[in-house]
Amino acid sequence: MKLQNQVAIVTGAASGMGKQIALLFAKEGAKVAVSDLNLDGANATVQEITSQGGTAFAIKTNVAAEEDVQHLIDTTVNTYGTVDILVNNAGIMDNMEPAGDITDEQWERVFAVNTTSVMRSTRKVLPIFLEKQRGIIINVASVGGLQGARAGAAYTASKHAVIGFTKNTGFMYATQGIRCNAIAPGGVETNISSSMTGINQFGASRQQLGMAINPRMGKAEEIAKVALFLASEDSSFVNGTVISADAGWTAY
Repeated sequence: MKLQNQVAIVTGAASGMGKQIALLFAKEGAKVAVSDLNLDGANATVQEITSQGGTAFAIKTNVAAEEDVQHLIDTTVNTYGTVDILVNNAGIMDNMEPAGDITDEQWERVFAVNTTSVMRSTRKVLPIFLEKQRGIIINVASVGGLQGARAGAAYTASKHAVIGFTKNTGFMYATQGIRCNAIAPGGVETNISSSMTGINQFGASRQQLGMAINPRMGKAEEIAKVALFLASEDSSFVNGTVISADAGWTAY
């Protein structure tokens, strides 16, 4: 098993990519903190893990709240003794708004969940990682963090920021046994669209122009396999970079 005796935190693990990452990590021997705002969904993920002989616990977390991030990591350490792997997966979409239509409230909400939470959770685990000179951070970004029109302006900017933060963190701590990488999924079959309320028609019409060149939609399980690669020693020489998992969509 590739993650035997490792302790992993996965945010947004009640459904979609986060759930599949949590399931696969547990299958590979990790003890998993299943974090989500949807506690019922997180409990369902834990039940699935434990029914297969794995180890996990569920914890309700609003990643946009600093106190919740602190509580998540403190609870994991209190439960399992440490943290070895942090997967920052929780995220929300915007409503495809171009710059002229963004409200401050929407901008701040998207950044709080998608970007600030990544900084805060990383900041919180770093003392643990630095003490043992070992640790892995995986940030689930997006092809929207590499290209300009896979979403609205707020989401696009938030994911570009995550990728920049990933590269900086990977480089800064590279000599201290810490690796930080990002995954940039393309279109994946998840329920993230449920976070969209009132799609901006102009923004959506512009964004849709590139959908015709998307080779196919991905499955959450496919992203989980990339996360496993980054969490394991198979990727020991991979740091401070982004792996696109999009069937070639951004290759055009």
